[in-house]
Amino acid sequence: MHPDAFAQVIGPRQRPALRAILDEVASPVSAEDLLRDPELLQEAQVAITGWGAPRFDQDLLTHAPRLEAVFHTAGSIRPIVSEAFWDRGISISSAAAANATPVAEFCLAQVFMLMKNFYAIGCMYRDARAKPTSLRRGLSPGAYQRRVGLVSFGQIARQLREMLRPHDLEVVVYDPYLEEHQARHADVVQVSLEEVFATSQVVSIHTPSTPETHGLIHEHLILSMPKHAGLINTARGAVVEESGIIRALRDRPDLTAVLDVTDPEPPLATSPLWTMANVILTPHIAGSIGIECHRLGQQMIDELRRFVRGLPLRHSITREAAGLMA
Repeated sequence: MHPDAFAQVIGPRQRPALRAILDEVASPVSAEDLLRDPELLQEAQVAITGWGAPRFDQDLLTHAPRLEAVFHTAGSIRPIVSEAFWDRGISISSAAAANATPVAEFCLAQVFMLMKNFYAIGCMYRDARAKPTSLRRGLSPGAYQRRVGLVSFGQIARQLREMLRPHDLEVVVYDPYLEEHQARHADVVQVSLEEVFATSQVVSIHTPSTPETHGLIHEHLILSMPKHAGLINTARGAVVEESGIIRALRDRPDLTAVLDVTDPEPPLATSPLWTMANVILTPHIAGSIGIECHRLGQQMIDELRRFVRGLPLRHSITREAAGLMA
């Protein structure tokens, strides 16, 4: 990874622990430096990667004959693995679970903000310089015994579900890959995608971007949402059909969308999303930022320690699982 990324994920507390485990054969280098001098990998048994890592394709792997495992201090491994990587049988662990925590925390906060209709009421209060008289007419649905809908039930959604557990809310899930016994264990109700949108006061999207999921969330789903409902997308922008969501939110100004991701990202300068009163745009900040990034490095150091001791890895990713991940 880039040396700056290394400093971002390996903090002062993590560096001594890392040095105690490894004999370093190469200092932190960028992808460009490594591709210029791939012989750096000749003696490497493990590689610690992160944001900006190169793709381990056949050409690069020929220079890494001893490589046994990769510990990725970021979430998605999609940019760095290849068919040649899987064919070599190299183990890979990802800090996706650690990166899921701040995203789930972000979504938790937004669930309650949206159930209070915080954004719309705040704007009304500021503009009127007085308490909106419509508060008593259901402008704020409130957060008691409401339904929260989760689209897909991966790492982030599972953590969010646990964070929601102490609250008096019902949680429903749409995920075609979720098995019935898993849903029972997580205490969630499996419903159709249409029911998630038609019955949930807040819908939080956690779907990976794959050819099958592009445009999964469309205009008619959003138009079916209850009055003063809210939508959260911290997953991938391509999962939502942008033109459709724009039309739906224009037709339904009572709805609010919190979009931490878009497609493209950021939106085009001419996109109506920038100026719509019921759209909150944030620049992909739900994931790890600042000192939160140290959690990613720490998780992979813990994973590396298990590898060295011959213990089962807790965050390893198989070829099959990788195909379903973001």
